[in-house]
Amino acid sequence: MCGRISCHLPRDVLTRACAYRNRQGERRLPEWRDADKYCPSYNKSPRSSSPVLLSRLHFEKGTDSSERIIVPMRWGLVPSWFKENDPSKLPFNITNCRSDTIMEKRSFNVPLGKGRRCVVLADGFYEWKRCRGTYDRQPYFIYFPQTKSEKLGSIGAADSPEDWNKVWDNWRLLTMAGIFDCWEPPQGGDHLYSYTIITVDACKVLNDVHQRMPAILDGEEAVSKWLDFGEVSTQEALKLIHPTENITFHPVSSVVNSSRNDSVECLAPIDLSVQKELKARGCSHRMLQWLATKSPKKEDPKTPQKTESEVRQFLPKSPSSVKRSSAVLLEQWLKQEKEEEPVAKQLHSE
Repeated sequence: MCGRISCHLPRDVLTRACAYRNRQGERRLPEWRDADKYCPSYNKSPRSSSPVLLSRLHFEKGTDSSERIIVPMRWGLVPSWFKENDPSKLPFNITNCRSDTIMEKRSFNVPLGKGRRCVVLADGFYEWKRCRGTYDRQPYFIYFPQTKSEKLGSIGAADSPEDWNKVWDNWRLLTMAGIFDCWEPPQGGDHLYSYTIITVDACKVLNDVHQRMPAILDGEEAVSKWLDFGEVSTQEALKLIHPTENITFHPVSSVVNSSRNDSVECLAPIDLSVQKELKARGCSHRMLQWLATKSPKKEDPKTPQKTESEVRQFLPKSPSSVKRSSAVLLEQWLKQEKEEEPVAKQLHSE
């Protein structure tokens, strides 16, 4: 599945990254529609607006279906047949679409029958791997392997967020197969364009991180066939939907867990071999020190002072050994710290 993506490039850079050749072999840049709705972000979540690539023929009748445009659309398909006046009342999330049931469900086979195929543009996507024996999840950033060049350099050379930010000028965008639809409020109003990302079984290299992955269109030919609904039938296009091994990934900071965080730190590589230390805030740090030294009972002077970790482990198991008010306060502080690093919720496909 795919529940979080990054697409941070400015509009003009994103346009150049999507250069293509039309049916006549002419080099072209896609034009934008509703460009003001595009908001670059390192951490896009469902219901946000993301840029998708599609055939111009969907918006301009009589044009060549090989010509392309970029349109910001809502992530999370709202089917054209949905009868409520508020799209947020849709009783299920359609952020992803399983390839094995794509022709069985009305939400997907109806827009597919109309040729509503699109390519979701992103720097890459995030996935969370469950850590064995715990409820913790380690986030990873997943993207196309990048071609080394004099300007780009090696991926491994970007060790800091500052260096990593410089790499993105020549970044190869991840191109994911999607389906879009157009919903019109029953009581009238602006049309809403939305999309879903098609998913497949994970490739071997990603299977250890997650069992599902987006259907990635690897190369200009695959992108062209998927978009050109005027020349390529649905049956032929669906042959492009399969796992690809041409993918790479690296672990990233848990800062990406919250969709409110939007910085290059979300996708900067981290070293998992480095021991993660708990960074207590000054106030809670002082409280721990106080509890470690101020006991209600007289301590043996030969007894060594307890460390913070020992205090954390000791307090919940022996609440009677310290003043009740101190223990309650400590638990409140620790609970607040834990809530600041929420585990990313997994979204479900229809």
